[in-house]
Amino acid sequence: MASDLHLSETDLSLLGEVVTSFHTVRDLDDMFMEIITKLRPLFNIEGASIALHDSTRREFYFYRMIEELDDDGKLESASFTFPDDKGIANWVMEHDQSVLINDVTDDERVYTTDELSSDFVTRSMVCVPLKTRRSFIGVFYALNKISGEFNERDRKLLEILSGTIAASLENARLYGDLKDHLHALEQEKRKLISQARSEAGFKEIIGTSRPMRNLFELMEKVIVTPTTVLIQGETGTGKELIAKVIHYNGPLGDKAFIAENCAALPESLLESELFGHVKGSFTGAVADKKGLFEIADGGTIFLDEIGEMSLQMQVKLLRVLQEGQFRPVGGSRTVQVKVRLIASTNRNLAEEVEQGNFREDLYYRINVFQITPPPLRQRKDDILLLCSHFLEKLARKYAKPTPHLTPQTLDILTHYDWPGNVRELENEMERAITMAAGLETISADMLSDRIRSAHPGYRDDRFNSQPGSLKEAVSQLEQKLIRQALEETGGNRSQAAKALGLSRQGLLNKISAYKI
Repeated sequence: MASDLHLSETDLSLLGEVVTSFHTVRDLDDMFMEIITKLRPLFNIEGASIALHDSTRREFYFYRMIEELDDDGKLESASFTFPDDKGIANWVMEHDQSVLINDVTDDERVYTTDELSSDFVTRSMVCVPLKTRRSFIGVFYALNKISGEFNERDRKLLEILSGTIAASLENARLYGDLKDHLHALEQEKRKLISQARSEAGFKEIIGTSRPMRNLFELMEKVIVTPTTVLIQGETGTGKELIAKVIHYNGPLGDKAFIAENCAALPESLLESELFGHVKGSFTGAVADKKGLFEIADGGTIFLDEIGEMSLQMQVKLLRVLQEGQFRPVGGSRTVQVKVRLIASTNRNLAEEVEQGNFREDLYYRINVFQITPPPLRQRKDDILLLCSHFLEKLARKYAKPTPHLTPQTLDILTHYDWPGNVRELENEMERAITMAAGLETISADMLSDRIRSAHPGYRDDRFNSQPGSLKEAVSQLEQKLIRQALEETGGNRSQAAKALGLSRQGLLNKISAYKI
């Protein structure tokens, strides 16, 4: 082919330089500029155009550069769109062939209205298709030979270069898409971190009692450091929320916060989850996977229920904490990480050490700064604040008015010991707001039986007093049955009506009459 084209050493040198230069540019606009400025002297042309095809919008996007210089001495460029069913670009696309035209006025394929710019007089052109392995991406135009006419050598050279031009443009476009995607991901990351910070502020930990003030004082001291923290408290006391507050309000707040429940996975899966694995290390390991320690590098890893971890896993965790390194499951390489550890447990780890269930060396490694959130029964002064907070949040969630507690209801709530702590209280408030069904108050009868029955002085006067007449007795019984049906169906009135043998409208009428 070289002998047919009669390429000189200068041609080959310029051709090599052009091809090499294309691979060094990543920005799409810069790639347009590079292609056109390199090809102008090589082919002795006044200008050039690249028309990228948009199959979705069924049009070409033209980027044209011409020889005339602007006031700054830069080449003039222009861009415009053109429908893909007309012109030379359409012909080249449909026939998948290059075209050489030395007189555009004598070629009916040229669509003079749009394909030729009114600001630049086009006399002649060579057009070649731009294709990659995946698809047709557009057309390249060499415009107006400065001396002489376009010949077969020009067309063949452009055909040779078209593959490189197409691949370079595709790479630049993909690189631009990747940059946009990474920028979007970074923006989303910042948004999520900002949201996490706002949801992990001190205001989210509700309480003004003395035990809570003591807790806040401890948290304020440890927040400003990267110290390892052990949160040891009962289930439902908000241990993960405390961990998030410590992380997002401290020096690592803009880094990763990764949480894992050590009780949720068997030992084999927990090891892979924490340290990652290599492809083929076990059945189902179809690709390499990073572990949570590697993902959390530079940030914080929160290990919830660390007391449930097996002794074998404790050894591996201790090595990471002591040496800052580990090997993925089935791997031979060592991964170096630097993370802050916040661990939590509902067990007494000192007792677990004495019983041989937890390694003593690991216990001292993680028990650098201990925080013990108080159970709800030790801070009952906070129950009203907590109930108000949960009711406001739930009212927004369900688009209902925020109800308030009657004095009797609050008295019952404060006398209950709350073995499930704040989590149990939140669940009870969700049940109560469902039972209230839009009413302004939450009465004692809307609470769960276990909570009402725990109060020694509670008596449901509606059902225990002596009725004055048969009509009153029937009325009280109806109310009781309706409330029970609503409770058992989770507030679903259609299901409750069916259980009571009533029509839905009949039940609604009774609910309205009894103000349930």
